[in-house]
Amino acid sequence: MKSCLVVDDSKVIRMVARRILEELGFEVVEAEDGMEALEKCFADMPDAVLLDWNMPIKSGIDFLRDLRAAPGGDEPVVVFCTTENDLEHIQEAITAGANEYIMKPFDSEIIQAKFEQVGLI
Repeated sequence: MKSCLVVDDSKVIRMVARRILEELGFEVVEAEDGMEALEKCFADMPDAVLLDWNMPIKSGIDFLRDLRAAPGGDEPVVVFCTTENDLEHIQEAITAGANEYIMKPFDSEIIQAKFEQVGLI
């Protein structure tokens, strides 16, 4: 079973994403900020990361840069899931190593389509 780390400071967003991803056959782990997410990745690298941008302690973009610089950090597929929808943010995310970018609010069809595009499903 493939694993996905859902990183968002909103418990509601994590809960909704978990439900969708479990329906798609993923084992889901949650983190509420980028620092906790890094610790979870170093303990057990997931196949995918669904990542928010704006979080306390360590932002999504800072997490992504640290992840990609770490041993094995190039392996997970990272999909940003955020309200930041301007071209500058999208380009910054892709340059930092994001594989895909989706906007909040999202639904199961959007997540399924993006995960199919990157070969996770």
